[in-house]
Amino acid sequence: MGRHRSDPMGIARLALAVVAAGALVTLLVVGARALIGTLGTPSQAEREREHASAPATPVGRSSAQVPTVRIECLADTCPTVTVRVPGGDVLQHREMSRGEEVNYFEPELDVVVSDAGTVRVTENGEPRPPGKQGERQAFTVRASG
Repeated sequence: MGRHRSDPMGIARLALAVVAAGALVTLLVVGARALIGTLGTPSQAEREREHASAPATPVGRSSAQVPTVRIECLADTCPTVTVRVPGGDVLQHREMSRGEEVNYFEPELDVVVSDAGTVRVTENGEPRPPGKQGERQAFTVRASG
């Protein structure tokens, strides 16, 4: 009875524990790298601000591109402004603050402005007629040329 035999089930359990520990370490490393990666990338709001802060392009320049739509907030707070590619990505769905501008260059865009009297909209470099205070507007803009 003093002899010790190798137990095949014990070896299998040990191997399974080693594999599980390796998988756990791998998941922790992958998770940490993903977290570090997201900390270094700008948020959607920051990307929108960067996209919006691009200067408006003068219409007369042939090498410069004119935005399909440009929206500028004129009030302290402009209620929800939504810009999306028809049948596709939502590019913006949020309030804007005074002086904030956004420019979008996609070929076709659906725009919904909760309060048309609070924003100035330019379509392909041409000002859109101003809306009334409190009026909701929804329209589609297609790039010219």
